[in-house]
Amino acid sequence: MQNKPNEYNLQQLVETYKRLVFNTAINFLQHREEAEDITQEVFIEVYQSLSTFKEQSTISTWIYRITVNKCLDHLRAKKRQKRFGFLTSLFHPESGEVLMEVSHFDHPGIEMEKKEKAQFLFKAIESLPENQKTAFILWHIEELPQKEIAEIMQSSVKAIESLLQRAKANLRKELEKIYPDRRN
Repeated sequence: MQNKPNEYNLQQLVETYKRLVFNTAINFLQHREEAEDITQEVFIEVYQSLSTFKEQSTISTWIYRITVNKCLDHLRAKKRQKRFGFLTSLFHPESGEVLMEVSHFDHPGIEMEKKEKAQFLFKAIESLPENQKTAFILWHIEELPQKEIAEIMQSSVKAIESLLQRAKANLRKELEKIYPDRRN
């Protein structure tokens, strides 16, 4: 039986949900340090907002929603920084030397030989629109039921089904660019 939120203390919340929050964050962000930062931010917000939690959903759904929103906010901020700093990032600030951006991919639990394929998949997932990416990650990677995804995304189950279908179609198109000989 799950305790009511007001019966939780912060240590219990962290112990119970830290793995869920971190795994969700790393699936969105693909960088361990960023996922760790987001995990801390999530628990700060959970602690600060616990008294206002209305129990309209389960605490895990509420924590998922906070985690997803923090991840999406972080990704939006990174995109803004990239756009804003694009020209300056092309050159080394001191030498003026042209720099090439190297893609970093750090996802624990993926074997070395699978990293390249996983990198392509996560790059394709990253190209999805926000709502499709969120639904796809929560369904296929976090393996949540569509009903819970609908609650997290504050949407209907039918809308989630539609998002998942569009996400699969868009991913298929992206991956066919990388693996054109695997078309069915």
